[in-house]
Amino acid sequence: MRALPPKFADWFAQNGWSLHPHQQEMLDRAEAPALLLIAPTGGGKTLAGFLPTLVDLAEDDHGGMHTLYISPLKALAADIKRNLTRPVEEMRLPIRIEDRTGDTSQSRRRRQRADPPHILLTTPESLALLTSYEDAARTFRGLKRVVIDEIHALAESKRGDQLMLALTRLQALCPSLKRVGLSATVEDPSAIAHLMARHPDPCEVLLADPGPAPDIQMLHTEEAPPWAGGGAAYSIPAVLEQVRQHKTTLIFHNTRAQAEIFFHNLWLANEDALPIAIHHGSLDRAQREKVEAAMVRGDLRAIVCTGTLDLGIDWGDVDLIIQIGAPKNVKRLVQRIGRANHRYNAPSKALLVPANRFEVVECVAALEAVLEGALDGDPRGPGPRDVLCQHILIAACAGPFDADDLFAQVRSAGAYAALSRADFDACFDFCATGGYALRAYDRWQRLLQRPGGQWQLRDPRAAQRIRMNIGTIQDTDKLKVRMKRNRGGKPLGEIEEGFAATLTKGDTFLIGGQIVRYEGLRETVVEVSRNAAKKPKVATFGGTKFATSTQLSARVQQMFTQDSWPELPRHTAEWLSLQREVSQLPQPGTLLVESFPHDMAEQTVFYGFAGRNGQQTLGLLLTKRMEDLGLRPLGFVATDYATLIWGLSPVDDPAPLLDPTVLNEGLDSWLAGNAVMKRTFRAAATIAGLIERNTPQARKSGRQTTFSSDILYDTLHRYEPDHLMLDITREEALSGLVDFGRIEEMLGRIAGRITHRKLSRVSPLAAPLFLEMGRVPVEGAGQERMLAEEAERLMEASGLARLTPPPSDQPPWRDGR
Repeated sequence: MRALPPKFADWFAQNGWSLHPHQQEMLDRAEAPALLLIAPTGGGKTLAGFLPTLVDLAEDDHGGMHTLYISPLKALAADIKRNLTRPVEEMRLPIRIEDRTGDTSQSRRRRQRADPPHILLTTPESLALLTSYEDAARTFRGLKRVVIDEIHALAESKRGDQLMLALTRLQALCPSLKRVGLSATVEDPSAIAHLMARHPDPCEVLLADPGPAPDIQMLHTEEAPPWAGGGAAYSIPAVLEQVRQHKTTLIFHNTRAQAEIFFHNLWLANEDALPIAIHHGSLDRAQREKVEAAMVRGDLRAIVCTGTLDLGIDWGDVDLIIQIGAPKNVKRLVQRIGRANHRYNAPSKALLVPANRFEVVECVAALEAVLEGALDGDPRGPGPRDVLCQHILIAACAGPFDADDLFAQVRSAGAYAALSRADFDACFDFCATGGYALRAYDRWQRLLQRPGGQWQLRDPRAAQRIRMNIGTIQDTDKLKVRMKRNRGGKPLGEIEEGFAATLTKGDTFLIGGQIVRYEGLRETVVEVSRNAAKKPKVATFGGTKFATSTQLSARVQQMFTQDSWPELPRHTAEWLSLQREVSQLPQPGTLLVESFPHDMAEQTVFYGFAGRNGQQTLGLLLTKRMEDLGLRPLGFVATDYATLIWGLSPVDDPAPLLDPTVLNEGLDSWLAGNAVMKRTFRAAATIAGLIERNTPQARKSGRQTTFSSDILYDTLHRYEPDHLMLDITREEALSGLVDFGRIEEMLGRIAGRITHRKLSRVSPLAAPLFLEMGRVPVEGAGQERMLAEEAERLMEASGLARLTPPPSDQPPWRDGR
């Protein structure tokens, strides 16, 4: 056992602390080539990861950079810097700590390359940029350790693939480099370990004591959730009461638009004037930092937020998490729960608030999964080739290189361990010439081979353009929002370019929790004025729109096999019981299809539980197949669990519609000329370096990029249909926007077992689907009244009206409150 130096032992004693077992183990195993620590939130993971670094630097005068820390969030890097500075200053250690992100000034970045600090805190994008410079070998000379925080978050995206490729470059520069990964929520430690280690070296996994189970329950509300919708406005009084009872509450939402709506409603109901704020990725950075500083000081009682606060920032006195809407993913829920009581051996407290009646079932399933410690997550496929193309160009920026050496380096990254030489050469040829159809164009002739066999940039000036476009995050094009007549003032935030195009003068929308009036568009700025309206239009902010995970969908279906549901509130249990009487509940291993007449059309519902994107794609393919069979479909609507199709002819036998071969053929023909493919192509081509968003002159607008990418797509599709970029595009579309993999998983799960129920009226489980498509564009209270009347009519038609007792008759949730 490696003992703490006296200075460290004294510091721990002065603070009344002692090393946790996993912190001691990290110190003892500091020489392991790769080490993954999985420890609960508040368990001192960060200190465990940095402790060997601090001890080394305290005992040995190390020149240059010793440890590199990688974070998925700029805010997290800043938080870690603040937390690390305290022990360094209190122990008077001769250690320099700095961060480097997109917000760091150019002068400071240049100095960091020439005179790097002992500990540098950065992000995957900034690290990739650092490795692209000719002086990278000098910058990283002597680097001993790299610490990757919240590695589970990076492992799920292309940012993680980019990071691991950058680490292969660092490992080549510093062969004895040690890798450390930190996480609190990992469903498959061996998969993360494989990703993190230098292939084929092993990665040791250290599991800390998980600590006490979280205190997680459903929030009791006087009013039952509505049948459809995602705003959860019914819960505002109960949520406010919880805010009053706690020091600081984080109120998580799955989308930015939902967060804005909820914050607005919460503010209107906040008669006690409790200090509350909103935090999400579309708000101006200065506003986000202002909220973060207030959180650290403990000045706020509640923060309505999104995924920007998912990760491990220590926000002071947060003692309650409220998740609005079904979490869709158990692992994400566990991560969010960990934001409360950020202390070791203190249970995190959280409340779930379903936005609608079906989400009650999903929330209960998620709650049970958390209590069982059953995390979800789908295995990652091989490393994406568009990221590999970018890595090849980054390597070329750093100076002449050998293609064989680069191939060997790339194969040492876990996700690329099985990469064939043929696939590498295809990516290499694309980077060098653009491919067969584009090699005649000078702009894509980027690499040339030197007489000695090494490769280099054909034009050294291209390095600047490549560096300006490093990264894998593909943001929707956004426009700054500013108050009119305040051109030099700080922006309020950003809205999507597509949303701005729908606005006319006088329209109102929410941003940063306040209602503003659209006044006009000046160049790339949306000008607004303050407005006192109470019913705004809602900005369609971007950000992830989560789909329910495969594992959570399976849990919901398993719940449907129960004879009764004592864990559910009575209104929801009776709803499911009525579904069983009228039709049946979807069962694992089979596909339930319901057909019935309604609203002068023939309705068919497919309960595939394939996630929103999968069910959406299923709707597109089934309606095309129905058209081919003369069934005259008129439209469809999809949710995470079902697709509802309406048309003029009844579906007597759904089996021919679900033939896997026919669906695959329909997918191929549909994708060939669909806008989804062009959108996916634009993202992949931008990452791979075929399309530049940023130039030395200016950043291209979304319209300019779309125009040029569409021309490229059409050109390649016509003259080189097997071009690398088109091959990558199809892979990306199938796993992302289209999510055909979930449909294939569903077809494999049911193996042709289809239960078709022909009904005389709307079934209870299908009724909420009609509300999904029933949102007609009628402004103000009239719209709400129409929706309420439509809900009442549908519930009555399906026999659900008797399941809505008065509020005083609502049963307690299962937590007994």
